[in-house]
Amino acid sequence: MVGKDESKVTRFYALSKSALFKQFQTSDQGLSSEQAKQRLAENGPNALAQAKRKNIFQRFFDQFKDFMILVLLVAAIVSGVVAHEWPDAFLILAVVIINAVFGVFQESKAEEAIDALREMATPEAHVRRDGNVATISSENLVVGDLVLLEAGDIIPADLRLIDSASMKVEESALTGESVPVEKSAAPLADEEVTIGDRTNMAFMNSNVTYGRGVGVVVATGMDTQVGRIAGMINQAGETSTPLQDNLNSLGKTLTWLILAIAAIIFVVGIVNNHDGLPMDQLVIEMLLTAISLAVAAIPEGLPAIVTIILALGTTRMAKRQALVRKLPAVETLGSTDIVASDKTGTLTQNKMTVEKVFEHGQLNDASAPIPATDSVLRVMTFSNDTKIQSDGQLVGDPTETALIQFGLDHDYSTEAALAKEPRVGEVPFDSERKLMSTIQQLADGKFFVAVKGAPDELLKRVTQIEVAAGQVQPITGKDRNQILAQNKGMATQALRVLGMAYRIIDEVPAELNSETVEHDLTFAGLIGMIDPERPEAAKAVADAKKAGIRPIMITGDHQDTAEAIAVRLGIIPAGDDAAVITGAQLDQMSDQEFDKKVKNYSVYARVSPEHKVRIVKAWQDQGKVVAMTGDGVNDAPALKSADIGIGMGITGTEVSKGASDMVLADDNFATIIVAVEEGRKVFANIQKSIQYLLSANLGEVLTLFMMTLMGWDILKPVQLLWINLATDTFPAIALGVEPTEPGIMDHKPRGRKSNFLSGGVGSSIIYQGILEGMLTLGVYGLAIMFPVHSSNDAMHADALTMAYATLALIQLFHAFNVKSIHQSIFKIHPFANKMFNIGVATSFIMVALTIVVPGFNSLFHVTELNGIQWLMVLGAGVLMIAIVELVKLFQRRSNRD
Repeated sequence: MVGKDESKVTRFYALSKSALFKQFQTSDQGLSSEQAKQRLAENGPNALAQAKRKNIFQRFFDQFKDFMILVLLVAAIVSGVVAHEWPDAFLILAVVIINAVFGVFQESKAEEAIDALREMATPEAHVRRDGNVATISSENLVVGDLVLLEAGDIIPADLRLIDSASMKVEESALTGESVPVEKSAAPLADEEVTIGDRTNMAFMNSNVTYGRGVGVVVATGMDTQVGRIAGMINQAGETSTPLQDNLNSLGKTLTWLILAIAAIIFVVGIVNNHDGLPMDQLVIEMLLTAISLAVAAIPEGLPAIVTIILALGTTRMAKRQALVRKLPAVETLGSTDIVASDKTGTLTQNKMTVEKVFEHGQLNDASAPIPATDSVLRVMTFSNDTKIQSDGQLVGDPTETALIQFGLDHDYSTEAALAKEPRVGEVPFDSERKLMSTIQQLADGKFFVAVKGAPDELLKRVTQIEVAAGQVQPITGKDRNQILAQNKGMATQALRVLGMAYRIIDEVPAELNSETVEHDLTFAGLIGMIDPERPEAAKAVADAKKAGIRPIMITGDHQDTAEAIAVRLGIIPAGDDAAVITGAQLDQMSDQEFDKKVKNYSVYARVSPEHKVRIVKAWQDQGKVVAMTGDGVNDAPALKSADIGIGMGITGTEVSKGASDMVLADDNFATIIVAVEEGRKVFANIQKSIQYLLSANLGEVLTLFMMTLMGWDILKPVQLLWINLATDTFPAIALGVEPTEPGIMDHKPRGRKSNFLSGGVGSSIIYQGILEGMLTLGVYGLAIMFPVHSSNDAMHADALTMAYATLALIQLFHAFNVKSIHQSIFKIHPFANKMFNIGVATSFIMVALTIVVPGFNSLFHVTELNGIQWLMVLGAGVLMIAIVELVKLFQRRSNRD
C-alpha cells in the first residue's frame, strides 16, 4: 500500500508515466473504489492541520509572564499579607488586571479570522475511479487518484501531470512567479529541481488559467507543498519584540535597584531607631517603610500605560490603512532596520501590463496613441481567449487579459471588433510551437489570420513585414536583425515579449493546423509586457533609504525579472549584478558563509519558503530588526519568523494575513513607511512616558530615603499610591499621543540594541529625579524652618502635607519638560495637546481634593494649607521647569559645539 511517508522522498517529476503508475498502483482507469477507501482510512483526509489556538483564559494568563507584572504581583502580596496594607494591594492588582484585559482584548480581536489554509481548499475535485469520472469532495482525495483539470479549476492536491493540453497554471501565491507557468507531462531530469521549475507538477491551491490536463495525486494534506508551509507556520516560534525585550530589561534593572535601596533603608532604619521603638515593632515599621519604597519605586502603571499608548497607536495606524494584529508590532516598526519584501503583488501589481510596442520600425511606450485599424492591436485582440464579463472584468490568462486591457486603455471596442469580424477557426496554443492563431471573418468575404507567440518561432513563418499602415513589403535580413535586436533589448529589461503577425486568405483551410494556417505571414510588431512596479513603490523605497532602512527584495521569480524590477525601484543600482543571488546559489552556501555575505545581497530570486526564512534569520543574526512583507502562501513562514510580518489586505492570501503582525488594508508599500513613522513616534512617546514616570519615582525614592536617614516623618503608602495613581496615569497616557517631532524620519533606525534609556533619557531620568527629590525635601525643610503652627505635631503635619503636595504637583510641572527630550517646551507648543492639558488638570484636581475637601484629610494623613504654603508648593514646580530648561539649553549648545 502506498503511504504518505513514501510520497515525501520521491522526485515524482523525474518518473515516467509507467513508473508513476507502478509506484502508486494505479492506471488510466484510476483507482478502484476499494483502493481509495482503504488509502483514505490509512492516510487520512486531504486536509491541512490547524495549529492549536489558545483559549481566552490561556491568553489572559499569558499577560502575567512579563517580568514587571510579576514584580508588581509580589509587591501586592507583600503589601496585603505581610504589612496588612490591603488598599495598596488592591490598587496594584487592579492596575495589573486592567493591563491584562487590554492585551487579551486586542489579541482576541486579531484572531477572529478563520483558518486561512482551510478556506483556500477547493471543495470538489473531478476524479477518475473504476474507469468513470466522478465529482468528489477534495478532502476524500488519496494518493494515486487521477484528477481531471480544466481552465478555472483550483488544484486540490499536489499532482504529477500525465497529460497536458496547453495547460497553464498560476502559481504566484506559492512560487512568486508573476505569470502562469506552461505545464507539460514530460519527465524532467532526475536531479534537484526548484518548485518553480517543476513544469510537470501542479501544486495544491494553484489555479488552472488555460487548457486542460490530467494528473496523479502524489501528495495530500500536510504532505503537499502548501501543507509543508502550514507546518512551518505552526512550528515557528514567536519572536520577542524589541519592546518586550526593553520592558523586561527595564523591569529586571528596576527590581534589583529597588531591592538594594529597600535593603539599605531597612538596615539604616534598624540601626538608627530614631523613635526608640522595641525591636519587633521596629522591624514591622521598617518593613512598611521598605514596602512604601517599593510602591514608590515600581512604576506599577507602566505596563498598562505602554499598552494604552500602543493601542492608541493602532487606532491612528488603522486610519492610515495599517491594521495591527499584535500590539508590540507598533513599536517594532519604529526600530526596523530591514524591510524584506516579496516582489509579486507587494512591490509590483501582480498584473501583466503592456509597456512597449514595436511596429513600423519604431519602439513606442504603451501610452502612445494607436489607431483602431492598427494591425498589432487587431492581432492581439483576435488571437485571444479572454472573456469580458458583464461588469467589465477580464477573465483569462493574465498575458491575454493584459493585451485586451491595452486595447481598452486606447478606447478600442474589443467586443464590437469581435462582433464585426467573428472567429470562425483557430489553432490553439501549445508549448512546442509557442504560437496561437485564430481566423476571423471579414466583411468582404475574406479571412484575417491573427497569429501571436514567441518572436523567434513567429519569424520562421514570416515572409513579409508591415512598414507603415497599409504598406507591406518582403522582409529582409536587416528587418529580421532589427526585430531580434528589439526582442533582446526588451528581454534584458525583463519584459515578456510576444510577436504579432497576420495574413489575409480567401478561404478557411479544410484542416486547421500549423502547416495549413501559420505560413507566409506578415510581421506586424512586438509587444513587451511586465508585471510593473506599484506607482508609489519607488518613492517608498527612497523614503525607506532616507530613514536608514534597507529594502530587500525576495521573490520566486526569475533573476532577470527580479533584477530589472529592483533597478526600476531603486533597490539596487543598474548593473549591480553582485547584489543579486538565486536560491540555487544560496543552497551552495553554508550558514556561516551566508552570515558573512548577507550584507552583500539586496535581491533574492527563485527562492523557496525555506530560503526566505533563512534570509530573515541571517539578518536577525546580524542584530537587525527585520520586517517581512508579503501576500502569498509562500511568504507565511518568513512572515512568522520575522520581527514583524506585514501582510497585504486586498491581494494577500488569508494564510499570509494569519501569519502577519500587521496587515496593509490598501496593499500600498508606501503605507509601510507611514507605519514606520508611526512606530518611531510611538517609541519616542513611550520614552517620554518612561522618562516622566521613572524620574518621578526616583524623586519619590530619594525623598523617602533622605527622610528615613534624617529621622523625619515619612510619606505614607496611601499617599504614595495616590500620587502615583493621580499623577502617573493621565499625563503619561497623554504623552503617548504627543504630535510627531520634526525630523523623526531623518535619522537611522535605533536598532535592536537600543532601549528606552538611550538617547540621553537615562541621564535625564537621574538628574531630574534627583532634582524632584531635592525640591521636595527643600519645601519640607522650609516648612519646618518657617512653620505656620507652633506645636511640633502640627508643624510636622504641615511639612509632610507640603512635601506630599510638592512631590505630586512638581511631577505635573515636569510633564511639560518631557514633551521633548532635548527641545525647549517653548518651541513645541506646550498646550497644543488637548488630551495632555485635560490629563494634567485632572491630576491636579485629584491631588488638591485630598487636601482641601474635608473628610479626606484623615484618610490621606494631610492637613489644610494656606495661601503662602500653596505658593511655596507651586514655586517648587516652576523651579523644576526653569532648571530643566536651562540644562536642556546647555546640552543643545554643547552638541552644536
